[in-house]
Amino acid sequence: MAFARVNGVVLHHEDRGDAGKPAIVYSNSLGTDFRIWDEVVARLGDRFRHIRYDKRGHGLSEATPAPYAMADHVGDLESLLDHLDVKALAVVGLSVGGVIAQGLAAKRPDLVEVMVLMDTAHRIGTAEMWNQRIDGVTKNGIASLADAIMQRWFTPAYRSPDNPDFVGYTAMLTRTTVDGYAGTCAALRDTDYTEQTKALSLPVLAIVGDQDGSTPPDLVRSTADLIRGARFRIIPDAGHLPCIEQPQAVANLMHNFLRETRFAG
Repeated sequence: MAFARVNGVVLHHEDRGDAGKPAIVYSNSLGTDFRIWDEVVARLGDRFRHIRYDKRGHGLSEATPAPYAMADHVGDLESLLDHLDVKALAVVGLSVGGVIAQGLAAKRPDLVEVMVLMDTAHRIGTAEMWNQRIDGVTKNGIASLADAIMQRWFTPAYRSPDNPDFVGYTAMLTRTTVDGYAGTCAALRDTDYTEQTKALSLPVLAIVGDQDGSTPPDLVRSTADLIRGARFRIIPDAGHLPCIEQPQAVANLMHNFLRETRFAG
C-alpha cells in the first residue's frame, strides 16, 4: 500500500511485481476501489508488473470537492504512471476506468501500447441520467441508490444476502465518498470520446458481461467497432463487473490477448 501526491491529489496505489516485467495498470469502475481486481491479478500472477490505484474520491485516495472533469482522472493516472517511472504499459479499464483508459491512450500514445476495455463505452449514459444520479446522491446519499446499482452490477444468482462477497461489495459502494461519486458522475456526464476513440491505433480487446445492466453488450460492441482491428468478447454469467463474478474468464481473455499482441512476450 502506498500513497503519492500527483496532479494535485493524493492517490492510493499498489505497484506489485518485477519492474522489468510488462506493466499493466488497472482503472476501476464508479463506486469501487482497486480490490475489485484481486482475483484477476492473482490468476495472472508474476508474469506481469501489476499497478492498481484508487481514482480520486474513491477507496483510500483523496476526495477533492466535486465536480470532476474526465481530464482530472486522465491527468491523475498519467501523473501516477510518470511518478512510478512507467514507460510503456497495457491499460485495463472498467466502466469509467475504461473511459479514463481511452482518454489516456488518446493523450499518451507513447505510453499506452495495448488496451483492454471492460464494460465501458466511448460515451456512457445521458446528461439527464447523470444529473438525476448526482441529485439523488447529494440529497439522499449513495445508500439510497444501492439496490438499483447492484442490479446492474451483478447477476441475480450473485445478488444474495447469503453471499458474503455481495454484501462486501455493497459496502464498498455505499462507503464511497459523495464528492468522489457525484464528482465522477459529472465527469461521465460531460465526456464523449467518440472522435478520440475513433482515432486510436493500437491493439484493443473489448470485454463485456452478458448481463451487464450499465453498459450492455451492444453498447460495448459499438465502442469496439470504432477502433480498427479491436476484438470483442462477451463473458457469460456476468454483470457489469466480470472481474468479480468471472475472474478466471477475464484473466484468460487478457492473458491470451496480451500474448497474441506480443505485449506479454
